[in-house]
Amino acid sequence: PLIYWDTNLLGTINLVKIMDKYKCYNLVFSSSASVYDSNAKSPLRETTRINPISPYGNSKASIEGFLEDVFKSKNNSWRICLLRYFNPIGSHPSYLIGEETSNKSTNIFPIICKSAFYKNQILNIFGKDWPTKDGTCVRDYIHVVDLVEGHILAIEYIIKSKPQIIALNLGTGIGISVLELINVFQNVNNCLVPFQFEKRRQGDVAICYSDNNYASKILKWKPQKTLEQMCKDGWEWYKNNL
Repeated sequence: PLIYWDTNLLGTINLVKIMDKYKCYNLVFSSSASVYDSNAKSPLRETTRINPISPYGNSKASIEGFLEDVFKSKNNSWRICLLRYFNPIGSHPSYLIGEETSNKSTNIFPIICKSAFYKNQILNIFGKDWPTKDGTCVRDYIHVVDLVEGHILAIEYIIKSKPQIIALNLGTGIGISVLELINVFQNVNNCLVPFQFEKRRQGDVAICYSDNNYASKILKWKPQKTLEQMCKDGWEWYKNNL
């Protein structure tokens, strides 16, 4: 919590202070699907209740509230887009840009890569009795390149539009279970991912995926990359950048 609140909230406040001082009023904010109510039924829409259950989600939701206040204070000036990410994975297809994995990550994709590479690093799947098709959690995985494209279109949109604050989901709109992700990764990359089941983690939810129709309408944006491409690009990055 200390790191999330310091980096996310205080960092944003400091940034916005400087932006306001120099009359720089265009802002795209990296928010998160973790701001939504964990009990809400997927697909999650931008109008879904905001009620995070994690320190990370709390910090993101608080920033959204802060930016709402900033916009209202000068509603003829600010153009703000809140992009609510779902689960970005993969890498740039050149394999020159990807997710740094030297630090201990709690995200599933870097752990899958680590387990596939080292073999003795077993992936823990938290829960096999969730109310899903195979008992494992369902998430919305989006290729990081599609996510970047969403940012470019968001910047172009707010610069051309009237002052406003708008929230948009960036996800594929497709729910993929943990076991499905592992199976696709193994098949695409011709490798083995050793895993074991553990008890459910506190704070996890069974199903979380997006309704991305609003982003599609506003930005004329649609994810182009498949889950197979996400798994291939992410694995190639990992192997070439250890």
